[in-house]
Amino acid sequence: MKIWVDADACPVVIKQILFRASERTGVEVTLVANHTMHIPRSNTIRFIQVSSGFDVADNEIVKRVGKEDVVITSDIPLAADVIEKGAVVLSSRGELLTTENIRTRLSMRDFMETLRSSGMDAGGGPPPLSKADRQIFSNHLDQLLQKALKNA
Repeated sequence: MKIWVDADACPVVIKQILFRASERTGVEVTLVANHTMHIPRSNTIRFIQVSSGFDVADNEIVKRVGKEDVVITSDIPLAADVIEKGAVVLSSRGELLTTENIRTRLSMRDFMETLRSSGMDAGGGPPPLSKADRQIFSNHLDQLLQKALKNA
């Protein structure tokens, strides 16, 4: 199991949680972004910088992700693509996205996009990441890591 991070929009605090988990467990974490990022020196933490452009980082993750890898993203189309390849998706708010719930999320995303493009106020972006969100993320991440390490 590897962890892939859609790093362009991933909150710093979530990256820090991932770095600590990688060091603790030895599970490889790879951040993919279209701009330079500073990552800790580690044998288990990697960074791939891709060129700028729409969905370039997403496409790189889809190309490289393996079955049962974990992808950290809040990008619903990316989540759908990697779930189709057998990966597990965890949003930065700790929500597990699965084959059971991704279609509903895609439909809601498309509906909200339609509202925004027609000039209607769709309520703005998500609220700031809360302490509870960070805890939920950490708990789900730990569960995924424990399962992977047990099956290794």
